[in-house]
Amino acid sequence: MIRLSLLAYELVAAETASYSRSTPAEALVSIWGCGRIVMGSGYEGELMKMLLPDQLKALWHAVDQKQLTVDEFTREHERLLGEYQQTWTQALMLQEQQDLQASLLSELGMYMQCDEVAELQRRCERAVETLKSEWQGQVRQQDQQSIERFYDQSQTTIYELMWWHTLGEDASPLAYVTALHFARQHGCHHYLDFGAGVGSGGMLFARHGFEVTLADISSTLLRFSQWRLGQHGLPGTYIDLKAHELPQHAYDFITAMDVFEHLVEPEITVEKIWNALRPGGFLYARIVAEEDVDRPQHIVRDFSATFERMQELGFVQVWQDEWLWGHQVFQKATTA
Repeated sequence: MIRLSLLAYELVAAETASYSRSTPAEALVSIWGCGRIVMGSGYEGELMKMLLPDQLKALWHAVDQKQLTVDEFTREHERLLGEYQQTWTQALMLQEQQDLQASLLSELGMYMQCDEVAELQRRCERAVETLKSEWQGQVRQQDQQSIERFYDQSQTTIYELMWWHTLGEDASPLAYVTALHFARQHGCHHYLDFGAGVGSGGMLFARHGFEVTLADISSTLLRFSQWRLGQHGLPGTYIDLKAHELPQHAYDFITAMDVFEHLVEPEITVEKIWNALRPGGFLYARIVAEEDVDRPQHIVRDFSATFERMQELGFVQVWQDEWLWGHQVFQKATTA
């Protein structure tokens, strides 16, 4: 059993206290061996659940304090990520499949009516390059109509996102699992995935009993998501943002995963999300301007105006992933 210093506990507990509804705890959730990080003598009491990035941050602090070796940290890092990957895989994989990549390619084949697995994989592997070419040929920068048309018509995004969600290239889609844990810890039930893409987030939340709504500007992606959830027998509501506004005060938890960098007017979008949230509801998002030469669809370079608008509306940041993928959680005030 690994014993962490009081300093390591205080480091993480101070960051989580602002959003936790639990009684302030004096011991942390299990992340080692039989599942407990035990504080030093005299620190007994309730266990406080921690999100994976906070667990890893606390573990690394133990490395800094010479209480844990780098090899031990690495093994625990891999184990914890493996648990997240298992949750993700179980939510997305077809019953008859044993491998996530094979399952997602099978879904693509059924939807696209293509029996050639090698061809499907080729399209997936080239999707980023293909999207870049399509964007450069079809979109006029900052022209909202041409941007909407691009997302509405291109099927290439389906290949790109499905391949990304195999976790073969990076594990960042697992941020949806972190979001799921946060939402469950805070008693949320009514979930909206804003910019839902191929519906994987909706599938994950629906598997865990949430009432799920998927919203996107792309009719192509929404049709695929609706078909996909249907294949898995999962319920969902679908909103085409070109034709319909978000309902007001309908959701207690909203995710916007890697969405804001694609928006022409992110300040207007955060106001719509604010209106869609119930008082006390949460927005889980990554709002970061990162230049990516392979993805010209990332059109926002500065989010200062977006964060200013969020502050004006009354959004308060209550948590941030400082270890893995950089997502933030913002809470709407409980009263107007």
